[in-house]
Amino acid sequence: MQADALRGLDDNLADLRDLRADRGHTPAEPEEMAAFLESRRGVLRRLGLTGGGLATRGLLGGGLAAALVSTLTKPVFADSSLDVMMLQTASSLEHLAVATYGAALQLPFISGGNAVIKTFAMTTMDQHNQHKMAFQAQTTALGGKVQNSDDPALAPMVATAKAALKAPLDVVNLAALLEYTARDTYLADVSMFTDKKSQMIMSTVMGVETQHLATLLAVAALLPANDPTLIAIPVDASKLPAAAGSAGFPDAIPNTTHARPAQEGAVS
Repeated sequence: MQADALRGLDDNLADLRDLRADRGHTPAEPEEMAAFLESRRGVLRRLGLTGGGLATRGLLGGGLAAALVSTLTKPVFADSSLDVMMLQTASSLEHLAVATYGAALQLPFISGGNAVIKTFAMTTMDQHNQHKMAFQAQTTALGGKVQNSDDPALAPMVATAKAALKAPLDVVNLAALLEYTARDTYLADVSMFTDKKSQMIMSTVMGVETQHLATLLAVAALLPANDPTLIAIPVDASKLPAAAGSAGFPDAIPNTTHARPAQEGAVS
């Protein structure tokens, strides 16, 4: 799935450079901005603490909530296309994921713990790094500035959560939140891309994030059993609790509950 997600990248970059030349240095089109503003209003509605947003998961306190609202209500960059802003924000999410998995691998109960969890963390970190580089390459091809920093709104929340990591389940839950965020953001973004090949690449990357998330949710269902032998490859299905078969897919149809606004990680 990872190979499929990035297979068309090289061919796409030439097309993006042509698209940039055709557009010139122009701001986002009115239709783009209308779609973007509606997306941002949706995030603000979710900050009303309804549904299963970040706040209801205990990761968004009053001060951080205020900071996030401030970020969401800032004017967009007038000289950036919506495609570029979405790619920059995606890069910032991937950058944060790489840093978080890297920090987790330094924890003794991960580095010296269950071999499958450790291997998953290493492999997933590498895949997120590849996603980041793919989004950065697309950004450059469109004439945008590369985003090579963490998502500015999520970074302080993740830093707080990392300081409280005491056990493998804590790590798995934090990683799952980041995968939820990436999946939901890309799901929200794909409908707004003007470039169809960029849309295709983000869609397939979203599939990889969904696979990451499903694995983490399955592991999170197994960890409370206090039997690390259950988390193994190959899997002995006869020993697994029934929840292991469905835990990875809690939503029949993915939604955009955790989606980040397009301009959140944008740079000018």
